Amino acid sequence: MHTDSSIAKPSVESFEAIIVGGGMVGTALCALLAQAGMQVALVEAKPAPLSLEHATSQLPAPRVSALTPVSQRLLTHLGAWPAMQKSRVTPYQGMQVWDAEGSGEIAFSADEAGVAVLGHIVENAVTLAALNSQVVGHPNVTPFFGARLQALQRTSSPTSKPASSGDWLILDDGRQLHAPLIIAADGAHSVLREMAGIEVASDDMQQEAVVTTVMCAKSHGGAARQAFIDGRPLAFLPLTVEGNDHYCSIVWSTTPEHAAELSELPRQALGEALERAFGHRLGEVTVCDKAHRFPLVQRHARHYVQPHFALVGDAAHSIHPLAGQGVNLGLMDAAVLAEEVVHAWQRGAPWGELSTLRRYERRRRFDNSAMLGLMKGFKVLFGSHDPALTLARNLGMSGMNQLVPLKRVLMRQATGERGRLPLSCR
Repeated sequence: MHTDSSIAKPSVESFEAIIVGGGMVGTALCALLAQAGMQVALVEAKPAPLSLEHATSQLPAPRVSALTPVSQRLLTHLGAWPAMQKSRVTPYQGMQVWDAEGSGEIAFSADEAGVAVLGHIVENAVTLAALNSQVVGHPNVTPFFGARLQALQRTSSPTSKPASSGDWLILDDGRQLHAPLIIAADGAHSVLREMAGIEVASDDMQQEAVVTTVMCAKSHGGAARQAFIDGRPLAFLPLTVEGNDHYCSIVWSTTPEHAAELSELPRQALGEALERAFGHRLGEVTVCDKAHRFPLVQRHARHYVQPHFALVGDAAHSIHPLAGQGVNLGLMDAAVLAEEVVHAWQRGAPWGELSTLRRYERRRRFDNSAMLGLMKGFKVLFGSHDPALTLARNLGMSGMNQLVPLKRVLMRQATGERGRLPLSCR
């Protein structure tokens, strides 16, 4: 039988795991699996990895995260934290939260919690660049930058052997990738999650986040501050740039109409609006960057896993930025999934089977659900104009401020010390 050799068949590349999405969570997961010895493919639409030199070559980027000490331990385990420290991270030892509609105020300190710091404010670009340095060039990682998905091909059989079971990804250039485990880490609008047919429960918060970088007349003093203004939380998150501790990252979660007004203001007028809204606590505010807007929608996937398939990070859940917990939840997803998968892989068990992946889902779903519910509850509590509720929340905040043992418990929760932590985070 004659075959036309000029017609090339698409090549199939096989791996032990494929991660789609090279953001912070996907790259951290890639590093965890690769460092354990697994052969991993990392598929990312952006054309090239981010370098630390590029990430810190200018003023702080608008998107930042409040990394908990638990996330710091994970990043240290991965080898990324030392590079981040040399680059640009800002520790904070204090946190102040108050109700601008009343007198309620609560303050947290690292000393009360018995820890060195409550966390670090870090630009997302700095975290990602440091993680990239751990996976790009790693002998167990095959990166596919500038690659987009065309299809997910589900051809695995529950009865097939682990070595041959799994699913295929088809890239837009025709390349085919196969693995017993495919992981969607491609964000809140996950294309791969949609291809897998996993439904998502969405809760439109009817708010948008306005973010920018400012310089204040007064030093931030290593404290994160947040005011609730008519149910619209405004956070001043500390940043230190070349030793200057007067910088802050602003996150104002507000109505879409107000967000549009703020983003259209000239910088001086925006600075004045921020200064007034914050009660002049940090003095004159100078805006250093344009204002960016992001819609706020909480999402939670109906399921995190299918046979040979898992969701992590924002692909599984996206949360209101009120407590800065989004990336911390995602990094914990990565650490727990890696622990379960690597444990199965090391003992020769089928690491992509549903029984393995469900252990990950059981360990993470409750914690993520609790945090999503807490954020929704805060929005309802502080968004109410009911005089009785306003009085109750102000009395509650002021009363709690006097209860150091209770505050210590809350701070332990906020620093990520919840439940059974994976070994990589201890």
